Amino acid sequence: MTAGTGRKEDADGERPSAPTARTPLSEVARRAVRERIIDGSYAQGARVVEREIAEDLRMSRVPVREALRALVEEGLLDLLPHSGVRVRRLERADVEHLYDVWEPLAIQASRLAARRVALAGPGGPGIMADLRAVLERAEAAAAAGDRTRENDAGTAFHDEVVALADNPLLAQLMQRLSGQLRLLFGLNTEPAPMRAQHGEMYERIAAGDADAAGAITLLHVRRSRELALSAVTGSTAAPGPAAEPGPRP
Repeated sequence: MTAGTGRKEDADGERPSAPTARTPLSEVARRAVRERIIDGSYAQGARVVEREIAEDLRMSRVPVREALRALVEEGLLDLLPHSGVRVRRLERADVEHLYDVWEPLAIQASRLAARRVALAGPGGPGIMADLRAVLERAEAAAAAGDRTRENDAGTAFHDEVVALADNPLLAQLMQRLSGQLRLLFGLNTEPAPMRAQHGEMYERIAAGDADAAGAITLLHVRRSRELALSAVTGSTAAPGPAAEPGPRP
């Protein structure tokens, strides 16, 4: 089966960025194919044909070939012997392995972010602006019933926590996981509780409480794991604990 090529919008609802002097064609192609995998336009297990992608994006096959190789390295595509590539089909073991690695990194990101806010003193609220903005984007998307934008904002929340942690090595490690995590986040069947937990994480980080930030992040990642396993295996996830209402950022 060949992946369709009808979608030409990125995660923000816009067409993929036009190539510029600073954006190689291979990166434009990588972003476009990546988004189509994550939003389900290219189904898990579907073949991705280099020629069709090149025609759809109106570019030569060389940058597309480079993009597909990068996505194989990212874990979103599988290389098929002598027959191209296909979208990776995530199995239970893949989810377990991914969350085993992500859990301690996510906790550490929240702890480091909280410590940075605490050290910033009176300037702490200022460095929280981007994190607060993605929370507001998620709430606005939820109110509009736009699950795609809501999921994108939820992913961006975790990206902003990593940015706030201000640790280049941690950011590099998290970047390696980002594509597969986004794919799993898109399968989330409980967006409201996840948003509520993001709000709690924000409050703990804003308070500069590293221990509390790490604790709520642990609960959040564990629940995310349950939902991901449920989506991949087709089972029903047990109801998660009710999120404690907290002050809105």
